[in-house]
Amino acid sequence: MILLTEIISAIILINGLFAVITVLRQPRDIAATWAWLLVLILLPVVGFILYLFTGRGLSRKKIFQSQSQINDGVLALVDIQRQENRRNELLPKKVLSSEATEMVNLFLNINNAPVLKDNHVTLYTDGTEKFAALFADIKKATKSIHIEYYTIYNDQIGNELQALLVQKAREGVAVNVLYDAWGSQGATQKWWRPLEEAGGHARTFFSSKHSITDFRLNFRDHRKIVVLDGTIGYIGGFNVGDQYLGRSAKFGNWRDTHMRITGNAVLALQVRFLMDWNASVEEAIRLTYSESHFPIAAEANRGTAAMQIVSSGPDKLDEQIKLGYLKMISSAKKKLWIQTPYLVPDDSIIDALTTAAMSGVDVRIMTPSMPDHPFIYRATQYYSQLLHEAGIKIYAYQDGFLHAKTVVMDGHISTIGSANMDIRSFKLNFEANAFIYDPKLARQLEQIYLEDIKNAVLLTDEMIAQQSAWLRFKQKFSRLLSPIL
Repeated sequence: MILLTEIISAIILINGLFAVITVLRQPRDIAATWAWLLVLILLPVVGFILYLFTGRGLSRKKIFQSQSQINDGVLALVDIQRQENRRNELLPKKVLSSEATEMVNLFLNINNAPVLKDNHVTLYTDGTEKFAALFADIKKATKSIHIEYYTIYNDQIGNELQALLVQKAREGVAVNVLYDAWGSQGATQKWWRPLEEAGGHARTFFSSKHSITDFRLNFRDHRKIVVLDGTIGYIGGFNVGDQYLGRSAKFGNWRDTHMRITGNAVLALQVRFLMDWNASVEEAIRLTYSESHFPIAAEANRGTAAMQIVSSGPDKLDEQIKLGYLKMISSAKKKLWIQTPYLVPDDSIIDALTTAAMSGVDVRIMTPSMPDHPFIYRATQYYSQLLHEAGIKIYAYQDGFLHAKTVVMDGHISTIGSANMDIRSFKLNFEANAFIYDPKLARQLEQIYLEDIKNAVLLTDEMIAQQSAWLRFKQKFSRLLSPIL
C-alpha cells in the first residue's frame, strides 16, 4: 500500500513537472498558460495527447510561408490603394465621420487594408437564397473561380458545388478551391479527384498538412471567401453543407449572414485568396498578382458602400479583427448590436462592452439557444450572464441555430465576416471580415436584428436564479477553459 502511494505520488510529481515545462516552452498569454496547466495536471497522459493536437504553436516553416505571401499581398494592396486614391478622396465626405476616419486609419496601420469604395452589397440570411445566387454567379464565370471555405461537406449541396466546378473546369475556367481539412471532413483529395481530372485544383489550407508529427487541430482556416472573375465576391458566415440550408434535424433552421459584393472591394478579397492559396500549394500551381486577377469594376456593377477587407490569424502578432471590434465598441455613442454564435470574450472585450453599456450605449448581444459545441455553449452562457449583470441585453435566438457574425454601430458602421466574438477567432483561427462604412447597409442589418428579436428570448435575473447548481458548475468550469476553447 505504501509502495502504491509512493508510485502515485511520483507520477503526479513527474506529470506536474512535465506540464510546467511543456506549457512554458513557448510564449503565450497568461490565461492560456493557466488553462493548459489545469488540463495537463488534472488529466495525466490524456491532457498531453490533447496538447499534442491543440496546444502547440504554428510551425516556423508555415509562418515563413505565410509571411512570404503576405509581403507579396501587401504590395498588391498598396497598388490597389494608389489606384483608389487617384480616383477619389479616401472616403466620401458624407461617410467620413470621425469614428469612420479612426477605424480607417486603424486598419491601414495594422492590416494594410485599403478603403475601397463604390461597392454594391446584397445581404443573405437564408442559405437557400445564398447558394442559389452563388451557383448562378459560378455558372456565369468565364475566367477564374476562387473558393475558400472552412467547411465543404461531402453531402448534397457539397456534391452539387463539386459537380458545377467540374463543369466549369471542363469549359476552360481556372478553378481553385482551398478548404480546411479538419472542417471539411468527407471532402478528401479522392473526393476532389474529378475536379483535378477536369483541370481544376483543390488543396487543403497550409495549417492542415498530413504528417502526424505536425498535426494541429488549432489554427483553422475559418475564412469564407469566393471571388469570381475578379469582379464578384462573397464573404460572411455560411459554409458549404446541408446544415447551412436548414436540412439538419439537429439544428433546424440555420440563421446566418453573408454578403455578395460587386465593386472595388472584390480586389481585396482576391488578394486575400491569392495569399492563402500561394502559402498552401506547391510552387507549380501558385498564382501571380497579374492584372487579369484585378480588373476594374464596371460602372454598372458599382454601388455606394465603402469598406475595408480585414484579415487576422496566428501568423501575425496583432489581433486585427479583435482590435476592430474593440474600436467599434469604444466608439459607439448610441447603440451597438452584436450577433455571434460563440460569446467567449477576453478581458479587453468584456471591459469595453461593460464600459459602453454603463455609458448609456444600447448594447445588445444575440447568441444561439442551442449548442453545437458543449463547452463553448456553457462558456457562452457564463459570459452572457456576466455581461447581463453589466446592463447589456442578452438575447437567445430560438428559431434554429444562429451562426451570424455581425456588429452594427450607431447606424453607420458595420462588420460582417467569419470572426466570432471569442478567443479562438481572436488568436487561433484565420479569419476575414468586411468593415463597412455605409448607413444604408447598417440600417438593413438593424432591421434584420429587430426581426430576429421576435424569435429570441431576453435573458432575465429570474431565468438565471432558476438554474441548477450543476448547470452553474458546468458554466464556471467551461469558463476556466475558455482561453483554449
